[in-house]
Amino acid sequence: MISKLAAGAFLASLFAAVPAQAALQAAPGYEARARDFVNDMAAGQFDKVEAQYSAPVAAALPPGKLAAAWNTLEGQVGAFQKIIESRLQTVQEAQIVTLACAFQRATLDAVITFDNDGRIAGLRFVPHQAPVDWKAPSYVNPDAFQEQAVTVVFSHWKLPGTLSLPKGDGPFPGVVLVQGSGPHDEDETLGPNKPFKDIAWGLASRGVAVLRYVKRTKQYGDASSDDPASITVNDEAVNDARAAVSLLASQPKIDARRIYVLGHSLGAYLGPRIASGDREIAGLILLAGNTRPIQQLVVEQVRYITSLPGVPAADAQKKMEAAEKIAVDIDRPDLKSGDMVDIFGSKVPGSYWLDLRGYHPAELAAKLSVPMLILQGERDYQVRMADWEGWKKALAGRSNVTFKSYPALNHLFVAGSGPSTPADYQQPGHVSEEVIADVAAWIARGRKER
Repeated sequence: MISKLAAGAFLASLFAAVPAQAALQAAPGYEARARDFVNDMAAGQFDKVEAQYSAPVAAALPPGKLAAAWNTLEGQVGAFQKIIESRLQTVQEAQIVTLACAFQRATLDAVITFDNDGRIAGLRFVPHQAPVDWKAPSYVNPDAFQEQAVTVVFSHWKLPGTLSLPKGDGPFPGVVLVQGSGPHDEDETLGPNKPFKDIAWGLASRGVAVLRYVKRTKQYGDASSDDPASITVNDEAVNDARAAVSLLASQPKIDARRIYVLGHSLGAYLGPRIASGDREIAGLILLAGNTRPIQQLVVEQVRYITSLPGVPAADAQKKMEAAEKIAVDIDRPDLKSGDMVDIFGSKVPGSYWLDLRGYHPAELAAKLSVPMLILQGERDYQVRMADWEGWKKALAGRSNVTFKSYPALNHLFVAGSGPSTPADYQQPGHVSEEVIADVAAWIARGRKER
């Protein structure tokens, strides 16, 4: 739901697109029109683009809004330079064109959606996702497991997923993976990195079954809730995670008494809520989970990013002012469910923030009796050691809670050196083998303790 600052403070969603998960299909004219729209924006001819809005988009974005969003975007990533490449997808009756756009300081993908009348139904800018020839990390043994397609179902939402199942008779312990913020695929792909695929294949190589699935906000976009104006994290992640746990517990060769939820970032933050009242969950594995409010992290992350070399002072001040306004708007005493909070150009309903006002993950975790493994990368600038210390303080004295931090790891649990930056996420890497080994060993200990 919330745009990932992990991808850089430059991420600016102009407005929501229709769901992804599409098949390639040729449709003459759409790519050329999409290119024209980007060039029109770069030339300041926003009225040409606005004239092509669908009715819902026109109602949501009055004249002038697009210009303001574009100016904010260029203030973050520099002037637009050129379109590098394009591709087209078809989703039901919609056409989605993705244009790789080079700006002065970053490459972004412009994702433009056309409805069945040929009008603009969605437009957003996201970090560039180049086709990646992903290779399995060295700690994976592909002969030790097999994969099968599954579908996670909650109500009328159906999410495609994959079960990585160790070979043999079982029964095997199982893990459900829950992604961080933003619309993610099942591998939690970010640039050339696929941390959830690393984790799934790494654990499956060690005798642990893993279920991962496409996040609802990736699969369904704005249709992720029956009432998009009142969406909460239950719609975004919680309900589907519980449905995935039930699905995994029902699979042959799975030990239904040993189903764990592994959450990363937002998924870890929500871990205690997911497990609360769900007796099928045997334990929690929390990777880079914040204990502090999201709006506090937004301000902290922007402060960190704008302190990095190469950010002009004027730009840094504007970004900090925007981040601080976001925090103020989220904490407004008179915030109502239907109010829209502007998160760097993305509109998020007040319902989302009101739902989280009374949620304190570490306090709720302290009320749970299930075992927990809480891991943190010390080079992580998005979720800090202060959050890890928050878990430790709330769960002090618990014999069934294990804590570990890793000096060299960033937010994706990929090793590096020096201060972590958004550019790290565009460098190919893998989740540290030490993390995979620690998770597998912790699950194995749980079986012995039973």
